[in-house]
Amino acid sequence: MKKNLRSVSGPYYLLVVMTIMILLLLSVSRIGLFVWQYDRISAVASVWPLLIQGVRADLILVGLWLVIPLLLAPFLTAGKWFSVWRWFCYGWALMGLTLFIFVELSTPQFILQYDIRPNRLYIEYLKYPEEVFSTLWQGFRAMLLGGIAVTALLIWCANTLLQRVRLRTEPYQKKTFWLTWPVLLVVVFGMIRSTTEHRPANPALFAVTSDALVNSLVINSPYSVLYAIYSLKHEANSSEIYGKLPFDEMLALALDWPWLKQAVFTDPGLPTLHYSQATAKRAKPLNLVIILEESLGATFVESLGGVAVTPELEKLKHDGWWFEQMYATGTRSVRGIEAVVSGFMPTPAQSVVKLSLAQQNFYTLGSTLSQQGYNTSFIYGGEAHFDNMRSYFTGNGIEQVIDLPQMDNPVFVGSWGASDEDLFTAASKHLDEMHQHQRPFFSLVFSSSNHTPFEFPDGRIDLHEQPKQTVNNAVKYADYSLGKFIAHARQQPYWQNTLFLIVADHDNRVYGNNLVPVEKFHIPALILGADVIPKRIKPVASQIDLAPTLLSLMGINAQTPLIGRDFSHDDISPGRALMQFDQYFALMEQQQLTILRPQQNAVSGVYDPVGKKLTLSDQAPSATQTKRALAQVLLPSYLYRQQQYHLVN
Repeated sequence: MKKNLRSVSGPYYLLVVMTIMILLLLSVSRIGLFVWQYDRISAVASVWPLLIQGVRADLILVGLWLVIPLLLAPFLTAGKWFSVWRWFCYGWALMGLTLFIFVELSTPQFILQYDIRPNRLYIEYLKYPEEVFSTLWQGFRAMLLGGIAVTALLIWCANTLLQRVRLRTEPYQKKTFWLTWPVLLVVVFGMIRSTTEHRPANPALFAVTSDALVNSLVINSPYSVLYAIYSLKHEANSSEIYGKLPFDEMLALALDWPWLKQAVFTDPGLPTLHYSQATAKRAKPLNLVIILEESLGATFVESLGGVAVTPELEKLKHDGWWFEQMYATGTRSVRGIEAVVSGFMPTPAQSVVKLSLAQQNFYTLGSTLSQQGYNTSFIYGGEAHFDNMRSYFTGNGIEQVIDLPQMDNPVFVGSWGASDEDLFTAASKHLDEMHQHQRPFFSLVFSSSNHTPFEFPDGRIDLHEQPKQTVNNAVKYADYSLGKFIAHARQQPYWQNTLFLIVADHDNRVYGNNLVPVEKFHIPALILGADVIPKRIKPVASQIDLAPTLLSLMGINAQTPLIGRDFSHDDISPGRALMQFDQYFALMEQQQLTILRPQQNAVSGVYDPVGKKLTLSDQAPSATQTKRALAQVLLPSYLYRQQQYHLVN
């Protein structure tokens, strides 16, 4: 049989063996993942049809990997070049297998963290090898070493086999080659396209269930990552994967909210710019401190239905405005930053914090406050270059960046930087200096202790559980540090003139057996300080509502492009939230959701905040409601692409 395969394959023998090895690798990996997640899969679909669809996705990947050698074949398979051809095919096959083995073996850990196969987040984290390796070494050492050992073993086996195949690869006769080569081109083209429909196959074609994780398991991780890389070139038009609307209709629908009824938009070049009158009348506007808490979802707040590991926050909530239904816009820190600091709506693209057209002349709270004489600063325990934060902030109204290199003798430094106590020590020192200089200030303070591998100093808290390095213990430490900082700030003369916002960027792990796990977007948010009178904000709210609310409470009258809701003006009307989860976008209006899917029909559902359960409807949303949701995700893409989200220059 080997001889028959070798003689039939001719110069493609190496590529045929590579194809078989890749298909076996991906099938074995998928079967293992299916066994692991059998309960999730069997709850929404039959297993065998999904496995068959998985082979279809694997053929797409193999086809993509065959394109380059197949195009080179006419130049390298004849005469003296054949030796080069054999070495090239050997190297190409070994490189492909090495990459695919690595990505597949890293898949289980990625799923544990993000409840989905590796996607664009996987690519983004590869940009920061030092932080990622430190995290893996400190928190997942056994898994890391085991993964390296298995990868090395599989690559060694693959290399041994491919070396033998290389030596036994023989050329076709010229006539045979030119008869078979066009046929192979057609076959590979068919593998890649995988359908006779108008559009070629893509990951959306395999999204056949109501569970995002299950949909991702159908395909393979290398294909998912390669498609994410391919999609990066479409970032500016990313929202159009859901559909298109004429500009005037899109803008009208996107701005059709009760809190914008009185807004006057007069500049066609800046379509969301409008004047906002503050509800608070002040002779001197307040200072502002935003404490952005890493991965602090409602999961960890007892009064929001979570684990009782935030006692300090539970005490503080009685002293200010407590949002009972605040929802994050996404699952990454940079998504939280763009929402909280820029009031910018989410899209399926990367956050604008990382996109090139937003590195200058893009709106942040710093844009408004720097114009009014404020010192504006970003304070972070790690290194501010991470996720491009330094570039984004310094280019958009943030005057000063204080990160780990600027901190004096931090007591504890972990994989992601200085502890939250050290962070707040640096923040307190900076705020004291600003007060002494009699300069108004705005500071964004971004914590990091609640991040895998959950490192924090000993002896600070009574551990919630054993062992020490768990998420619940890290959250409790972060809460302890926050409580110390607020207690210190209360004793400072600037307290009476300063507004504080405590809000999460996102939850720690966003997962669930729905297209959009709404319950994992629920986060705490609290505004306190100055003369804030305590109350509960009950309607659904989004992170993009915080910036206009803060400016209004501070007493800032200004033109801004913010289209979020000012809760100081209206805290009774029904609310809405915007959520981006991988390739799915959701508009939630109170309990009703409209979920947009790439190149598929939208679906509707109802979310029960008490039971924390989303129930999808068999009935599709109306065309009007689908357009309404579509407008919310098209507008930010348009504003970014046209560079129309800023103040008047």
